[in-house]
Amino acid sequence: QASQEELKGAYRRLCMLYHPDKHRDPELKAQAERLFNLVHQAYEVLSDPQTRAIYDIYGRRGLEMEGWEVVERKRTPAEIREEFERLQREREERRLQQRTNPKGTISVGIDATDLFDRYDEEYEDVPGSSFPQIEINKMHISQSIEAPLTATDTAILSGNLSTQNGNGGGSINFALRRVTSAKGWGEMEFGAGDLQGPLFGLKIFRNLTPRCFITTNCALQFSSRGIRPGLTTVLARNLDKNTMGYLQWRWGIQSAMNTSIVRDTKTSHFTVALQLGIPHSFMMVSYQHKFQDEDQTRVKGSLKAGFFGTIVEYGAERKISRHSILGATVSVGVPQGVSLKIKLNRASQTYFFPVHLTDQLLPSAVFYATVGPLVIYFAMHRLIIKPYLRAQKERELEKQRESTASDILQKKQEAEAAVRLMQESVRRIIEAEEARMGLIVVNAWYGKFVNDNSRKNEKVKVIDVTVPLQCLVKDSKLILTEASKAGLPGFYDPCVGEEKNLKVLYQFRGVLHQVMSADNEALRIPKQSHRIDADG
Repeated sequence: QASQEELKGAYRRLCMLYHPDKHRDPELKAQAERLFNLVHQAYEVLSDPQTRAIYDIYGRRGLEMEGWEVVERKRTPAEIREEFERLQREREERRLQQRTNPKGTISVGIDATDLFDRYDEEYEDVPGSSFPQIEINKMHISQSIEAPLTATDTAILSGNLSTQNGNGGGSINFALRRVTSAKGWGEMEFGAGDLQGPLFGLKIFRNLTPRCFITTNCALQFSSRGIRPGLTTVLARNLDKNTMGYLQWRWGIQSAMNTSIVRDTKTSHFTVALQLGIPHSFMMVSYQHKFQDEDQTRVKGSLKAGFFGTIVEYGAERKISRHSILGATVSVGVPQGVSLKIKLNRASQTYFFPVHLTDQLLPSAVFYATVGPLVIYFAMHRLIIKPYLRAQKERELEKQRESTASDILQKKQEAEAAVRLMQESVRRIIEAEEARMGLIVVNAWYGKFVNDNSRKNEKVKVIDVTVPLQCLVKDSKLILTEASKAGLPGFYDPCVGEEKNLKVLYQFRGVLHQVMSADNEALRIPKQSHRIDADG
């Protein structure tokens, strides 16, 4: 938001500070010349409305983007943003053929009913009958990839394999999707499998209004019994900012009408649904609470009742790494019994393990299905996940330090050179501030401070920034904006990738003040709240 006058004032001030002619020492003169050129380059970018808009929105990567030289000069940041996005699209189109979007699901069904529903006594003499028999009774694997053909056309190849109690089959599908406009797209699908005959489908999506859309999916399934048609239509509308309403009609093998309302906010997700159909009609209510923590913890519960019986489900999910989310759900129903469902999402892959515990409503099965996963998770989190994430973070920090070592060394040398060049100016500033009983920086440190006893083994990494901070004082005031302080003249990053703060001890009107500010936090001194109590 700096005005042109403020930019010119800062430019003149830094030019006076770094001008090579002000320094006689050859080494200082060479350092001043290098810093003077950097200041001049920065002013050239910020004094031009077009390049300033590019830099303000996209930083250095925007200035390095090819193609700006042939773009008509724009006057507003919005127009600059449009041009940048156009250039990005062109670059993405050149890399379009190299991208895919793989998605996969692996589901392994486990029958553990022998843990709770044992055989009668006459089977006790059978060898091995003393141990519960846990079996894998079904498996399902599906995978899909997308291959962009043009900016509007995408080919999708998918397949799946399933087996249950020794019997199974699979299918393969090919779909071609075309984006017809900003309001809609269409998709044709062809498929074949060993259990069912060829499949032909057509899917259409269309935005009817800015708040309403419709999806229609029709399919023809060919088999030895003839052609079985199917049609599914979904009409959706935004009821408010966080609420969607859906109306679905399905005709074919399992005809049904379904209506649902979904409300999704920052802290919760609520769904209510009602279905009337053949063979299943039901009503379902579910609620999910989202905790605002770094692990994105969620707890959920649902009630589903219909012609098939009643099912109550409750569970939780939590982010265990950057790309992985682990969840567990307990399902208790009549006549379904008790099941435990474990799900792991790893990037675009899903691993699902439904464990059927008992066909009856046994309190012991519900207890172990609830407590068991919690105990195992917290033990694994403390003994395996937490140490692994800590080691991974250290590896990433070390890799980041190695990749930026040369750049940080250059920034350090520039900062040290800037501090040497500031000495004379700082001396004059201090004399002027002392004469008016103004703002004098006694000590200032920037970097990583360790104040927590739990982190006492960590190393403090700070640099002395007293001189460069005093150099920024003007008319007994120091104002720093919301940006990383590592970019200030005379500063550099002493601990790449770690949390940093700025600690300042200063004197104003002859009274000591002290403040600690986060790296990206704005700072304005002097302030009455920074004053150190004389009794302390």
